[in-house]
Amino acid sequence: MPYALLADLIVAIHIAYVAYVVGGLVAILMGAWRGRTWIRNPWFRITHLLAILIVVMEVFLKINCPLTTWENQARAWAQQPVDGSAFMDRLLSFILIGSAPRWVINGAYCVFAIAILATFFLAPPRWKNARKELAVDERG
Repeated sequence: MPYALLADLIVAIHIAYVAYVVGGLVAILMGAWRGRTWIRNPWFRITHLLAILIVVMEVFLKINCPLTTWENQARAWAQQPVDGSAFMDRLLSFILIGSAPRWVINGAYCVFAIAILATFFLAPPRWKNARKELAVDERG
């Protein structure tokens, strides 16, 4: 596989990861508001929480995201420019046409983690009969 394509694939995975965290929180909040039971699926809720906790752990341990590291390495192998910036820095500067200080981005990670934890109280997962509730919700 050409290294440039591999780097682009890693970016797509990174975007999907961010979309899962952000979109998942929006889906949980909207689902709670609309009375949807699928948002209480424990597999969804635990994987969603783990996704943001991994990011927060990287912040507190001051380690680079492996996806960013792999993308930069693939870009270097493809002889493409590597600026060394984090994926979220590049994504936010693309979206916002500017750059945010690192503390703002790290703070946003923590706010998302707290918000996701709060949803465990707002709309707690249903540990019993999770499979039955999902089947009922899918029917209507």
